[in-house]
Amino acid sequence: MSSNMSSDERTAAVHNDSPDPSSHATNIYDIEDAGGESFDEEDDDDMDFEPMADDSEDLDFFDTTDEAEAEFHDADDGLSGVEINFSMDDGEEDEQDGNETETGTDANQPAATTPAPRPLVQVTRSQILRLFGQHGLQDLFRTHQANALGNPPLDDEEEDDGYTGRGSRRRRRGQPVPNRYPPIPSEEGKRLMSSGTFGETGFYEDKLRKRKDRLARRLIYRELGVNQDPPARANKLISQGLIPSSNADTIIHYNARCYSGQFSDDGNFFFCCGQDFKVRMYDTSNPYKWKYYKTAEYPYGQWTITDASLSPDNRFLAYSSIRSVVFLAPTDPTLSADPIALDFAYLGQAGRRRQFTGGYSHFGIWSIRFSGDGREVVAGTSDHSVYVYDIEAKQSILRIPGHNDDVNAVCFGDNSSPHILYSGSDDTLIKVWDRRSMGDSREAGVFMGHTEGLTYVDSKGDGRYVLSNGKDQTMKLWDLRKMMPTEKASEIDVNRYSTGFDYRFMPYSEADYEPHPYDCSLVTFRGHRVLKTLIRCHFSPPGSTDSRYVYSGSEDGCIYIYNMDATLAGKIDVNRATHHSRPRDDSSMHPHPYSIRGSRNPEAWKTCVRDASWHPNAPVVAATSWNGWGMQTGTCTTHSWNDDADDDEGEPKMGSRVNQLLEEDASLYDHSQRGGRTSQFRSRLRSQRVQPLGDDDDDGDGW
Repeated sequence: MSSNMSSDERTAAVHNDSPDPSSHATNIYDIEDAGGESFDEEDDDDMDFEPMADDSEDLDFFDTTDEAEAEFHDADDGLSGVEINFSMDDGEEDEQDGNETETGTDANQPAATTPAPRPLVQVTRSQILRLFGQHGLQDLFRTHQANALGNPPLDDEEEDDGYTGRGSRRRRRGQPVPNRYPPIPSEEGKRLMSSGTFGETGFYEDKLRKRKDRLARRLIYRELGVNQDPPARANKLISQGLIPSSNADTIIHYNARCYSGQFSDDGNFFFCCGQDFKVRMYDTSNPYKWKYYKTAEYPYGQWTITDASLSPDNRFLAYSSIRSVVFLAPTDPTLSADPIALDFAYLGQAGRRRQFTGGYSHFGIWSIRFSGDGREVVAGTSDHSVYVYDIEAKQSILRIPGHNDDVNAVCFGDNSSPHILYSGSDDTLIKVWDRRSMGDSREAGVFMGHTEGLTYVDSKGDGRYVLSNGKDQTMKLWDLRKMMPTEKASEIDVNRYSTGFDYRFMPYSEADYEPHPYDCSLVTFRGHRVLKTLIRCHFSPPGSTDSRYVYSGSEDGCIYIYNMDATLAGKIDVNRATHHSRPRDDSSMHPHPYSIRGSRNPEAWKTCVRDASWHPNAPVVAATSWNGWGMQTGTCTTHSWNDDADDDEGEPKMGSRVNQLLEEDASLYDHSQRGGRTSQFRSRLRSQRVQPLGDDDDDGDGW
């Protein structure tokens, strides 16, 4: 620091030495110089984070022990090249002496020895205090990157304006477009509901009370033959009205976040994938009383198990991680053989063979699906491609590099044919691939309408209708007959309709949404929240609901069930059903990387429903969630139709808590460790409880 700086100046520049001993100049961390990568340009998926080695764990920075303080100088290695300008005032800058330069050097110093001006990271006093909090480092890097990109730093008053998070600020939209969302109810959705493709529409309605018949009335009318409906139609009307309630039948607790869980097509099998690289399998032939089956493990996994798919005959389960290898495990509990590795990077003798070495991977796999005949597995990957793997040939037989960003979701269009493929990507597009006509390696058509990346794609299985979830907080229904031709889609720049929104750390403002001018979807569903992770959506099964609904998980801890006209048919509140259903363990708490900035208590009980599955033959929904204190653990909850009763006479009792092996665990009911403000508040209420009024009291309305 130059000696000619005034003593009352309250701004200091801190320079970290370069790690290169041959260079003595101050290094400024530049996004462009760091390999051209920013924090969210390429890694736009919730599972892109890689577990760090123990010797570089960021959590050590937050350790307040003496040992951590003794090693605090090691932070220079991780922050070298960053120049920080600490502003110690309260937001009002004092007048600076006109003879002093910004760097504090003599203005008369020869130009040859004057270093080139470098950008500074502006850090206020309140930001310095938050630096040692849970999200301090994230905010510091975010502000620094905004300066490097030429954007003004955020003030303290701008914390909750929606333009925060890791990476650069997303561009703000102009004046909101009036009536920018499609109307609800959707006219096209109404037509679909009355077409017979998506369930039956009841004609009888209580005209006097303006409400539809309840289950008991429908059963009576069916038995008495009052309605004109044939018995088959009456049964469908009854079954599709049995929407599961929020009250949980069983709460299965896991010690790791749960990423996906699905019933088999016949309903006799259920699997749940966890971040501990294990897949638990359950016998669900009785959907109300599950039995533990077995556990399969992914060796050398990265971050989490990203997806799993069950073969049509229920004999094998394929599951993936952020590696180029999919493992195939038998579901038979009597077989204990190691799972079979399917290397999707191996393209046969004609292609280049890539050996899987455990710790190294050429790309990650986000989504996998079995074909209808069980002979092939399709995968969406991080190298912007779609792979098709032949199990018998033990190699990938097709690679389609057809997207400009990660392919987060894939599926087959028809359950009986492997020819039509759908792929959804972070480039906001759903592409349709016909393997019978791919001589030019081009897609058969494009579904365009989402303004942010895709998180999931589901096919109805009839080769016609497709459902997608997007980071623009909408779910859309598509018709294969109305897809956009490839020639027209190639002329449209889809990037101009996207905001660069980072769904992992940013809240989404509806003011930023603008309708896509080339939207070719049939119906748009909104109300759920697609934040933090790749949340999934599905068609309801034809057996138990007659394909009447579509449903999606949500970041707010609920499952949203929609009619085809985009109106809300029901909502399952998983957060309410599981709230405080296990004691808090402070020893396992650590800063959560997915907390949206501005949350008041990131370690409170939170729920994010990532996946849900409707049983094909019973009114039962299984919700797979990040769930617990600070969302550090996971749950799989079962919800059945019970006419919104708080309890029933069946077994097991509603709300029973079990571990991952479906065993009763007494520690899940032990609340002695929870403590905190909630327990203190309840204790204070008990001590100050008002006594019921006696007969002699003036007020006779005692309670």
